[in-house]
Amino acid sequence: RMPHLCTFADAFAPTGRTQMRHALRLCNAAALRLPAAAHLLPAASGATRSHSAAAYVQNNDRNFPDITVEFRAAAPGSLPDPFALVQPQLRPLDSSIRELVGTDHPVLAAAAHHFFERAGKRFRPTLVLLSSAAAAGGDPADARQQRLAEITEMIHAASLLHDDVIDVADTRRGAKTAHRIYGNKVAVLAGDFLLARASLLLARLKDVQVVELLATVIEEMVQGEMMQVRALPQQLLEFEHYVDKTYRKTAALMSLSCEAAVLLGGKPPDHAEALRAYGRHLGIAYQVVDDMLDFTGSAESLGKPALSDMQQGLATAPTLFAADQFPQIREMITRRFAEEGDVATVSELVAQSDGMRLSAELATSHAQKAADALGVLPPSEARDALLHLCFMVLNRSA
Repeated sequence: RMPHLCTFADAFAPTGRTQMRHALRLCNAAALRLPAAAHLLPAASGATRSHSAAAYVQNNDRNFPDITVEFRAAAPGSLPDPFALVQPQLRPLDSSIRELVGTDHPVLAAAAHHFFERAGKRFRPTLVLLSSAAAAGGDPADARQQRLAEITEMIHAASLLHDDVIDVADTRRGAKTAHRIYGNKVAVLAGDFLLARASLLLARLKDVQVVELLATVIEEMVQGEMMQVRALPQQLLEFEHYVDKTYRKTAALMSLSCEAAVLLGGKPPDHAEALRAYGRHLGIAYQVVDDMLDFTGSAESLGKPALSDMQQGLATAPTLFAADQFPQIREMITRRFAEEGDVATVSELVAQSDGMRLSAELATSHAQKAADALGVLPPSEARDALLHLCFMVLNRSA
């Protein structure tokens, strides 16, 4: 596979020398391992809205959707609610997953179900269902694509069960983590069980390409976790390392599951590659905003302690940007904020720096590239819903 190399303009829109330096670093960081994907698919679930094509967002002269994504800006009122659009298919997902995750062992079943009992909006299944509808020119996801949405959520849940053990996390979404209730061994086994069940369901889809894509997701997530826990001190300072880890841990599942949804529908490869790009850029934007919220959110809104990334020894985008202005941060990054006062000191320096502003620009640039990737789709309700998700990611508060 050839790495995707972004252009200078794609990575950032710098003003001044400091931003210029950041932009160059971001261009290097954007050289992700997956191939570039720049174009997208046919229409979306038009059955729910009878407007003419002219009622939807049209393309500009660059063949991109004529819409500008801005940080913390409200989405145009004409864009449909993406979650409401697929709600009829999302509604039975919970009960379906409970059946799919059934096991004779009561403790294992309880631990496996722990995550699903506190699930949020089902962001990843929504991505799969909308991608399926958009690629099919408006037809809703079929049974196999709905099953893929369930598999995607199971893989996500398994990764969180394992992450909470590795991170020694006490809470997630405001509730006790599974390993705090059932112990580390049971939580790890529950995650393994979910991955095994997801793999079985995946094999039953009988599509070799899709099986390979989702197997790659699991591989990427494991490698991303290893990058996080085994990084050398110098790597902790590298923006390229941060973005690559972000892709593997967060964006890979979104990117490759979007692509898999298109392949299951039998649509052209260029459509699949484009949705792959959409998911990749949306996933990176999602995680950068998450990293910002770690500094600005409350424990109540986040469902976990604030500044938890630094408490775990992790340097994210705001800290790495701030380190360019305050070089003393670099030493604290390389020792993983291990000394008393490191977390508080860096938090104050990040607040004084341009770290948050530059992180917002980074997230926005990726959200805009996700929106641009939808350009080859005919204007439709599903495409508009995918565009709306670009705004929603930048407006997250938890």
